[in-house]
Amino acid sequence: MDLSKALSISASGMTAQGTRLRVIAENLANQDTTGGTAGADPYRRKTVTFADRMDRQQGLRLVQVEQVGEDPSAFPLRYDPSNPAANPQGYVKLPNVNSFIEMMDMREAERSYDANLSVMQATRSMLTRTIGLLK
Repeated sequence: MDLSKALSISASGMTAQGTRLRVIAENLANQDTTGGTAGADPYRRKTVTFADRMDRQQGLRLVQVEQVGEDPSAFPLRYDPSNPAANPQGYVKLPNVNSFIEMMDMREAERSYDANLSVMQATRSMLTRTIGLLK
């Protein structure tokens, strides 16, 4: 395998995981964001979907972010009649963000990013040694 192809594959993985980390950070930042008016929907958790794409120029299958979507799960309710976002029964819809799930997703994205970075570092080392042999 051409070493430049290994770099391209790793770079596409790092880009995809970087997007995933950004979405996770957005979810965590908005985990307490309720609606602004009575009965309004709060922040809805975002999800990332990956897909492979063919780079015909290089002859490689690379990963890319296919879609940043929304989690359709139900909003939990909390009784808080003094909240401006409370419905007529006094319940406030809370975001469907679970910080535990987000932290586990973050760890997985971090590990995947690190694995791609390790491949890039190993490839760079191999290229450096090859250039050293050619001198």
